[in-house]
Amino acid sequence: MVDHQYLFIDFEFTMPERSVKYKGFYPEIIEVGIVAVRGNQVYEEYSSYVLPERFPILSERCKSFLGISQEQVDAGIPFAELVKKFEEITADSKKNTIVTWGNMDMKVFRNSCQKGSYSFPLKGQEIDLSMEYKRFFGDQNQTGLWKAVEEYGKEGVGKHHRALDDALTTYHIFKLVEKDKRYLKKHEPTTIGDRVDFSKLFNNLA
Repeated sequence: MVDHQYLFIDFEFTMPERSVKYKGFYPEIIEVGIVAVRGNQVYEEYSSYVLPERFPILSERCKSFLGISQEQVDAGIPFAELVKKFEEITADSKKNTIVTWGNMDMKVFRNSCQKGSYSFPLKGQEIDLSMEYKRFFGDQNQTGLWKAVEEYGKEGVGKHHRALDDALTTYHIFKLVEKDKRYLKKHEPTTIGDRVDFSKLFNNLA
């Protein structure tokens, strides 16, 4: 049994055509990327296409934007298997922290579980790293994943909007932010009282 596991998760999901209203449409997961980290080491990487249950035919906009074909998604795992994968990957850890870039991933996953009458398989603290990043750097607007990594002078892993690549990039940014937090804790800014010897100053004025 592992004490603590971090799961860096990214989903790609369906989107409707701009001009067409799909009755009852909601986004569904079509690709998953998971990076499981235990003891500061990558324990497992997982990637798969996922077959949508409610709207299995991808829109042209979705295929064009994500660069995912209908054939790739048709060959993907059923949604039920994705739920099972998360149950398996969290089964032997006492504590799980789920990290995503933005809050849409967990919203879409929760909604899909609800619509399909599946039990939500992830238990643990959920961190929206984009909000952590925003608070840490004092940005007014939320920053995109790859823009954030470029601001660090780094490059994203692989290709943007590929689920595993984005999950790995999220993990890399998480490490950079945590490193900066530790650095700032060690180097708390000194107060003016620390910088000025007031006893000498008052003696000079006396």
